[in-house]
Amino acid sequence: MTEQTRLHELTALEQAAAVRKGEAGPLDLVRHHLARVERYDGRFGAFLTRTPEAALAEAAALPERQPAHRSPLFGVPTAVKDLVDTAGVATTYGSKAFAGHVPDTDAHTVTRMRAAGTISLGKTNTPEFGCCCYTDNDLVGPARNPWDPSLSAGGSSGGAAVAVALGLVPVAHASDGGGSIRIPASVCGLVGIKPSRGRVSSGPSGAEVTGLAVQGPLARSVRDAAALLDVLAGPEPGDPHWTPPLPAGESFLGHADRTPGRLRIGRYAAPAADGITVDPACLAAWEHASHLLESLGHVVEDIPTPFGPEISEHFVTAWGVQSLGRSLEAGRESLLRPVTRAWREYGRGVSGEQFAAAVTAMHGAARRAIRSTQAYDVVLTPTLATLPRSVEYFDESGDPLVNLYRQSAFSAFTSPYNMTGQPAVSLPLYWTEGGRIPVGVQLVGRPADEATLIALSAQIEEANPWRGRYADLLAEPDAGAR
Repeated sequence: MTEQTRLHELTALEQAAAVRKGEAGPLDLVRHHLARVERYDGRFGAFLTRTPEAALAEAAALPERQPAHRSPLFGVPTAVKDLVDTAGVATTYGSKAFAGHVPDTDAHTVTRMRAAGTISLGKTNTPEFGCCCYTDNDLVGPARNPWDPSLSAGGSSGGAAVAVALGLVPVAHASDGGGSIRIPASVCGLVGIKPSRGRVSSGPSGAEVTGLAVQGPLARSVRDAAALLDVLAGPEPGDPHWTPPLPAGESFLGHADRTPGRLRIGRYAAPAADGITVDPACLAAWEHASHLLESLGHVVEDIPTPFGPEISEHFVTAWGVQSLGRSLEAGRESLLRPVTRAWREYGRGVSGEQFAAAVTAMHGAARRAIRSTQAYDVVLTPTLATLPRSVEYFDESGDPLVNLYRQSAFSAFTSPYNMTGQPAVSLPLYWTEGGRIPVGVQLVGRPADEATLIALSAQIEEANPWRGRYADLLAEPDAGAR
């Protein structure tokens, strides 16, 4: 680390290396990042709850812990999405109805992050119950895109994406039920990994009604994301879904340092849902990624869209029922936002027979899609069908159905892979004209094969690095887009 390098410009792994070498201590890292949170959070909306005192205390005590097997992220600041319980810390799920809620137990992922020696600076901004692909709520307002604050940061992990993109933390916890890691990764220029279903425990109190939602990392580099996935991954007793672990001695970070070999990659860019036109910039990003993959020696072939339009109806039915996962005390439903109420009203109208039929059909569609692409190591799509929209575009004062329709272009390519349970990653390989706004591409792996996805993503990052894009943003984000 040079004297000219500021701590927040380092990757998470570089920050941890600085701790190991004695060039910086956990307390130095926490103080530095808390100062950035204080400076930028009010404008960009990364956090719902900040925990500076707890973070400073944990950082001060951390050197005394010295676990036998240090995580590669030991001593690194991070943050936890506010959909996940954290003992003793306000956990609102993005809702006024839970404004005073303080859990007495940690989610398993929070326990793992703490055991690995990472230090949470607080709970990141999320839409109410994670229901939307943008991040806004009645507690702190919207999460704004670091590249242009007039634009949404996406959702539902928008606060986490803002925190990482602005260097408020180098890596962050996130979750994804229909694209909620990959959507903000695309619009904020990050690496976002949606793990396989069952790779990361959602216990002890996470809802498992549909199996759509998973937890994973957001980072500025593939290796950072892989390192946090190593921390998060692993089943816990009682989990309803279990993905086989990596062989003994292997890690996802280790796979980021391996060559993926010559892969066969199928690509498509036609959404399964009807009535969605893909933005030319999203198609350009997809074409750019295709040419890059071919230049790296991979075989890239066009394939039909592996899903039919009927999956949208199945997903909507499942999502409506899942929105009822948070029980409310009598009279508190009125505290919810209009779109949340609309989802819950729809979910209450779904009969048991309709729900069972939707889940069965969803599983059938997932099996057909996986079979139809089983000849390919990876599938390439645009991450989104649209560029980021203004914060006001998702106003909830009008007809909720209009709002819900506007969200459809954001999840057209992402939500199908929550249905299949396959791992998927969004990479920031392309930028709009003038380098103003990042545009992600999505890579989807075989079931339970994050390892190949991570090896390929690291190879892509080395060939087409994006780290330099952050130099101006991290130096002076007050200026907005570059």
